[in-house]
Amino acid sequence: MTDTPPSASPSQPPPSPPRLPLDWIAASLRRERTRAGLSLSELAKRAGIAKSTLSQLEAASGNPSVETLWALGVALGVPFSALVEPPNPSVRVIRAGEGPAVASERAEFAATLLSASPPGARRDLYHLRAEPGAARESEPHIPGSVEHLIVSTGRVKAGPRGEEVELDPGDYMTYRGDVPHSYEALAPGTTFVLVMQHA
Repeated sequence: MTDTPPSASPSQPPPSPPRLPLDWIAASLRRERTRAGLSLSELAKRAGIAKSTLSQLEAASGNPSVETLWALGVALGVPFSALVEPPNPSVRVIRAGEGPAVASERAEFAATLLSASPPGARRDLYHLRAEPGAARESEPHIPGSVEHLIVSTGRVKAGPRGEEVELDPGDYMTYRGDVPHSYEALAPGTTFVLVMQHA
């Protein structure tokens, strides 16, 4: 009897590393190509790849190599990671008491970083009061806007149209502000802090 684990059996090849979902790559390529204002033909030419290859990648088919994606990143002027990182969720919620906190040694005080400011971002800070009734519908803000909301008192239902989430005191939420969104007080005396981040 041998002590060799089944995974080390010479008759079985080592497991392949997990592959990136092609839909991530496809969405990233379409997004960055649109942002750069390039046609399929122009991007393929700049990257030195066949237009059919690029078309397949944007359709979430094909088998992209590191070299192909690297060439596309260079042609688009974005880092390799911009093409392969998983998409950020459009809405992110941190419930009260769930975020990682760092406590003070000298006082009953704890800080929870909810969102770090990305380079070059501008932020406006608002304290809002709302009462139950009609929801406050908001039109899209400038492209790239992101909203961060923290409930102080009461209850709020907020977020992009069709993705609204109910929040209690202490809950944090972030979502795109460049799409239609709303805020609705669900309890009397509702207050919340809103940080608007502009690219």
